[in-house]
Amino acid sequence: MHFKSIVRELRDMRDSIGNSSRRRAEGKHTNRRGRSHIAPEGSPSSSALFQQQSQWANMPPELLLDIIQRVEAAEASWPARRDVVSCGSVCRSWRDITKEIVKTPEQCGCLTFPISLKQPGPRESQIQCFIKRERATSTFRLYLGLSPALSGDASKLLLAARKIRRATSTEFVISLLGDDFSRATNAYVGKLKSNFLGTKFTIYDSQPPHDPAVQSNCQSNGRLHSKQGSTRSPSGNYNVATISYELNVLRTRGPRRMHCTMHWIPISAIQEGGTAPTPMTFAKCQKDQFPQSADPKGKNPLIEFSSNSLAETPESIQDTRNPLVLKNKAPRWHEQLQCWCLNFKGRVTVASVKNFQLVAAVEPCQNVSVAEQEKVILQFGKIGKDIFTMDYRYPLSAFQAFAICLSSFDTKPACE
Repeated sequence: MHFKSIVRELRDMRDSIGNSSRRRAEGKHTNRRGRSHIAPEGSPSSSALFQQQSQWANMPPELLLDIIQRVEAAEASWPARRDVVSCGSVCRSWRDITKEIVKTPEQCGCLTFPISLKQPGPRESQIQCFIKRERATSTFRLYLGLSPALSGDASKLLLAARKIRRATSTEFVISLLGDDFSRATNAYVGKLKSNFLGTKFTIYDSQPPHDPAVQSNCQSNGRLHSKQGSTRSPSGNYNVATISYELNVLRTRGPRRMHCTMHWIPISAIQEGGTAPTPMTFAKCQKDQFPQSADPKGKNPLIEFSSNSLAETPESIQDTRNPLVLKNKAPRWHEQLQCWCLNFKGRVTVASVKNFQLVAAVEPCQNVSVAEQEKVILQFGKIGKDIFTMDYRYPLSAFQAFAICLSSFDTKPACE
């Protein structure tokens, strides 16, 4: 049987299982993941029994490994890469082998599973995406692809965000789904929050940072408790980055000047032999698993990571690190065009104050090569009405890059 026929049959099997599961759910939205996501670990027992009894569940491991390796090598881009996800959705044995075969974006340059959006991009190339803005609904959608004109229906939705204006700040709620921005579901992945002037933004991740100290605290908490049902309480918000825009007091002409401090990416990540934090699974250390104590100001709940009054808090861990700081790449003044210019290599076609390129801000004592200092880690720019390109690379993840770009959409009269 041809491999594409095998994958097509697997996909039909997965859809039939999903339809029967949804009918049994009686209208309850217990699984909000899209077709592109890997099957959840905790599936209904009847579906699991059906999967285990299927003709594909008991295949020899050697043959199964060969099949999935061939599928993964042949389908390198979306929407064809959906076949790789289909292989991981058959049953537990298929899922385990698929996870072993599929590499991280840093290793293969491909986005496959939802966790790929939290993993660093490739080192030697950029993952090219574009953002569509819907002004009527204040929604921003991140797609994988060159542009809407070139990708068309093949564009893969990665993340979506909705802008929420408050009295003293602005928030962008980021979700895996384009129509679900509730913080009480598994689709919620984080948020971006600004200060009153729109000059400082904080990126919050729904998952705890990929740090051994924090992970051990999460696992050793003696006051864990579980809740029934797939819909969970809102995730914890973990401060992973801070974005600061410089005030333009003199109203001088030029692009916005910004600095991004990546609290959980050390400067050693871009040094020779360095590595960036790479989560392999979504952590189960959630906000609803920890007791909360009131903030002295009565505003935000404080998450307790340990039953021993926190010997080491996230803030103290941050202080012991030397975090990676990103800054604007300095533009040059073009005499003929009479404007500031950056080389986007054809990826940006419309002049805008929102356009930027970010490079690492390093000190001579940090032993970072000149080549690494000149690499554009993230670039963002306008190509049409409400259409923007976003290209990122190691050590940023798609989630972090998207959140940084969202900060450019907020109004900043004091910085322009």
